[in-house]
Amino acid sequence: MLIGIDASRAAVQERTGTENYSLNLIRHLLALKSGHRYRLYFNRPPVIGLFPVMADLELRAMPFPRLWTHLRLSWEMVRQPPDVLFVPAHVLPFFHPQSSVVTIHDLGYLYYPKAHRPLDRLYLDLSTRYNARHASRVIAISQTTRNDLVQHYGIEPGKITVVYSGCDEIMQPVKDAATVERVKAHYGIQRDYILSVGTLQPRKNLERLLEAYALVKKQSRREEVPCLVVAGRKGWLYTQILRQVERLDLQTEVLFPGYVPRDDLPALLSGARFFVFPSLYEGFGLPVLEAMACGTPVLCANVSSLPEVAGNAAFLVDPLDVKSMAEAMNHLLQDGELRAQLVERGFQQARQFSWERCARETLAVLEDAF
Repeated sequence: MLIGIDASRAAVQERTGTENYSLNLIRHLLALKSGHRYRLYFNRPPVIGLFPVMADLELRAMPFPRLWTHLRLSWEMVRQPPDVLFVPAHVLPFFHPQSSVVTIHDLGYLYYPKAHRPLDRLYLDLSTRYNARHASRVIAISQTTRNDLVQHYGIEPGKITVVYSGCDEIMQPVKDAATVERVKAHYGIQRDYILSVGTLQPRKNLERLLEAYALVKKQSRREEVPCLVVAGRKGWLYTQILRQVERLDLQTEVLFPGYVPRDDLPALLSGARFFVFPSLYEGFGLPVLEAMACGTPVLCANVSSLPEVAGNAAFLVDPLDVKSMAEAMNHLLQDGELRAQLVERGFQQARQFSWERCARETLAVLEDAF
């Protein structure tokens, strides 16, 4: 069959969660050699080499000034529809084949509405509801997302398949100290550090993380507490996070290196004392797995899908409880044996999530939709 895929999100330059999901999944679907043909749709020409040159692969760039999905992609679906359309990280076009599959990542905007701009929240609600109701099959990236779709939008459970994301193969421990030091120097990290990765926005709960870190600094008997490195591009209300740093007088203790390309992330993760991910809500929480795969102990929130993904391989904490978060951070700083245990469990946990498995299970849903 001919499988059409909206690959517009996979082709952006600075990829975060859903964009990385789209790129990795598409690449591994192509690598399966399933005998199907693929047509990838883009709103701008992709970078050369982003996808392999294959006889059964067509790249179709269709630049359009506005409303690319609902106007240009819809017209393409009317004019030359594929047998199945797959939308991994966006919204289903108004006109689409009867056999259409979408991936829905999370419904966090329903739980923490104030963590989103009002118009963004409205768009997320309308587009997710539309996707779930009009697609012939829905892929949820966690059991949490599946349950939310059933509970909040009344989607038939039999229509939804849970397919967990994978962990990128480049996420491995970087054992070469010189490489780690070079990456640290590039981002201005001059000493031992705790790492957090995510877009600077309210949902990532960074203001409470900063409060917890300030408590660690205040309570620690150590002469020097590792600095806190918060990597990620600036998002909505990021200035509130910067103001929190000033209020807590942490200007010399907290670094914001900005967006970190994928090639630098393994070294940055490998060099950290531990990784902290206090997000209020995640559909999957891929950074947790990436840290584990790099041999970094993980402290993360005990909400939404994060316990699903982390299993027993992370130190779980209530993201709303600043005192408990600080205590957990202190515990990880002081207990080397605990860190070693989490590293070993983390390797085992990360191995359970592969993009090949994700691709095979996704392909089964696409074939079933056809």
